[in-house]
Amino acid sequence: MASISDKEIMEKLNINEQTLEMFKKVREDAMKEVKRLDAAKRKRKKITVLGISGSARDRFDMARENSNSEELLKRCLKQCEKLGAQTELVALRKFKIGHCKACYSTANTQCHFYCSCYPKNTPAGDDMTNILYDKIISADAIIFATPVNNFKISSLLATFLDRCISLDGSLGPANPKNPKDRELNIKHMKFIEMMADNDLPGSGMVRRFNGKVAGAIVTGHEAGAGMVISNLFMTLNHFGMIFPPFNNVYAMASICQSTYEDKKELLEGCYEEELKALADNVMLAASLTKKTSFKDWKYDYSKN
Repeated sequence: MASISDKEIMEKLNINEQTLEMFKKVREDAMKEVKRLDAAKRKRKKITVLGISGSARDRFDMARENSNSEELLKRCLKQCEKLGAQTELVALRKFKIGHCKACYSTANTQCHFYCSCYPKNTPAGDDMTNILYDKIISADAIIFATPVNNFKISSLLATFLDRCISLDGSLGPANPKNPKDRELNIKHMKFIEMMADNDLPGSGMVRRFNGKVAGAIVTGHEAGAGMVISNLFMTLNHFGMIFPPFNNVYAMASICQSTYEDKKELLEGCYEEELKALADNVMLAASLTKKTSFKDWKYDYSKN
């Protein structure tokens, strides 16, 4: 990155010194954050595996029956525990998660971490901002489980992944008192484009999934699992997640029988070895990536 003076930056962006200091502070905070993420990863003695269940089914609710995909996820997490992991299952239906408001499409820097549409620890905050972001950040690996809903991931998981955009590159607001100042945020993005250094982690966008390991469990009554897994792969790969070999379980019933028969077909042992392999491979990949730091995984810090 070519050296550029403060005066040149202010002239190019048409900003004053106070605004420049705002932009610099966000940059400094991001570089400190990356160091904290690396330090926390090294400090964790156990591999932490987070299971995300996107199913709406619950025997205490209208379905009157537990989720197939969530049951397979529980079995997979148990295998991870046998291999020494600390695990946690998050059933998204039990959390209040507001929809993404697409600030990112105005400018990368109109979207913030933590999400400024649902400010943390305020009456406007939701469980994504107050609880789930921190769980994701603390995980070495994440296994996603979803049913096939109309040839796609569940609406719960889709909303969750949409809100993960705040983890995928977003920074703190330049002006915390007015985080949605569109013109300021556009100038902030231009500052990042000018100043990001790909050899200096945190000098630009911070992709907090970077280097985390991903697994997927998909269940369905008929066609659609291939599209769901492909969609998850594309999304999570561009978040910066790592996919070990054989990192997904594709558990399908048969359209030739009614849905009330699915549970027997999906849960009575057919997929046990695949679940074990998924857990084994996720844990192996997570143990290997424990030795890496944020800067080892390359992306362009100046854009997202």
